Amino acid sequence: MDAAELADRFALGRVPRLSDGPVGRGKQGAVWRLDTADGARAVKVAFRTVTDDEVHAGALFQEAAVAAGVPAPRLRRTRDGAVLAEVSGARMPVEEWVDVLGPDPLLDPALVGTVLAGLHRVPATGLGAVSGWYQDPIGAERWDDLLCSLFQAGAPFAGRLADLRDELVALESWIELPQLLQTCHRDLWADNLLPTAGGGVCVLDWEDSGPADPHHELGCVLFEFGRTDPSRARALVGAYGAAGGPAAVDQRGHFSMLVAQLGHITQTAACDWLEPNLLSPDRAGSAAWVAEVLDDPHRRAVLDALLAVVRG
Repeated sequence: MDAAELADRFALGRVPRLSDGPVGRGKQGAVWRLDTADGARAVKVAFRTVTDDEVHAGALFQEAAVAAGVPAPRLRRTRDGAVLAEVSGARMPVEEWVDVLGPDPLLDPALVGTVLAGLHRVPATGLGAVSGWYQDPIGAERWDDLLCSLFQAGAPFAGRLADLRDELVALESWIELPQLLQTCHRDLWADNLLPTAGGGVCVLDWEDSGPADPHHELGCVLFEFGRTDPSRARALVGAYGAAGGPAAVDQRGHFSMLVAQLGHITQTAACDWLEPNLLSPDRAGSAAWVAEVLDDPHRRAVLDALLAVVRG
């Protein structure tokens, strides 16, 4: 990337300096740091071509959330008001740099609940159809076909996934369609709700924001940051309610997005292991992605225990 061109397109300060390489990397892209006389910025470079339409809704929601006090980086728009600028052949956004620490599922649960409540109180920024990633089951037949392919290919995790197959299929019977739609973040795992060096938290990666049921998103966050600890679960939902959060988790269907999303993540990671590709080029990375579900699975007993706790 040309640091000077990048700084010019986004009307940033003089003497721009770009990090020698990515300072962070995820499944969808890498983050570079740009320092200028006006401060530091995060430059996000996707591993595939990204269009303005794809980032429009997420950008509006991120800006609305920041204006409402949700701790998140401020987007920097280009001189002509666009979210993306093409520099050195790639289209990329730029946002405020925040010094974040590593993922921590043991974040203060009251702080997590308060932040989620603030996010859920942000007015919708435009609703469309709900993606199947967040509400469709994989289904017994596709799970079985996938397992057959994994065993034939000698996948090291095939046996563990087979042991979880019946549980995954049973969980999919809990899935219900959203009843209350509003714009949600839809990707609030521990690697996107991070602690900061200053002692707070920061919500990152708003690109997947879109229509969802806040009850379902609360169910995801409750599992990610509560798991099997009743005191953490109570503190999270208590703080969420005290901060004016509009949702609750009081029935199995409120874990719908959790079940659907983790099902699709597991399926995608396993398929990436079978056929490495540009986004997942090595099998070790794909196997590690599958292991994120297998190592601490969202079994019915775990979710029922959480449900019993937060229902009082």
